[in-house]
Amino acid sequence: MRTLLSFILIFVGFLAYAGEPHLKIGDNAKHTSVKMLDVSGDKMSLDDALDENGLVLIFSCNTCPFVIKWEDRYNGLKQWSDDHNVGMVVVNSNYGNRDGVDSYKAMQKHAKENAYNFPYLVDENSLLANAFGGQTTPHVFLFDKDYKLVYKGAIDDNYDDASGVKKAYLKTAIAHLSEGTEIAQTETKPVGCSIKRKTN
Repeated sequence: MRTLLSFILIFVGFLAYAGEPHLKIGDNAKHTSVKMLDVSGDKMSLDDALDENGLVLIFSCNTCPFVIKWEDRYNGLKQWSDDHNVGMVVVNSNYGNRDGVDSYKAMQKHAKENAYNFPYLVDENSLLANAFGGQTTPHVFLFDKDYKLVYKGAIDDNYDDASGVKKAYLKTAIAHLSEGTEIAQTETKPVGCSIKRKTN
């Protein structure tokens, strides 16, 4: 059942994403100076969040079952990123749900209830999702200090159980990035719900 659910949600995500441009490993981030509204009420850009060794961006939302299963690891990822001098932001690009479950007020409530310790930003008109090729919630993009994409895909290999993770894709990539060593696995398939993007 888990496998079937994963397949259906990923397939729907790909259909919604068909025809959109996407960043490939080695490409540079786009729209890094665009200011986005944070749940704190402040506005910030990717440039504001970039740290000495780079930046991790996670496309996310409030209600996707896969986000709910993974998000208890978000704060730990923020601490891991901080420890490796990598910035971290989480971005909500669900334009289609902006008047409902992914409204700004709902984002603020969700961030408070889950004690988010990182910026949670509104991606107006799905600008970043469309420019980067964000497919699902969650979907991770890791950039080096020059905004070159060095990893994209899933957070790890077990959304159901953090204690059962065998391959911590993102943490491993961040560690190698900070050490200046090669990232062996630069891409994995994202698992999650389709982004309810604005396409025009």
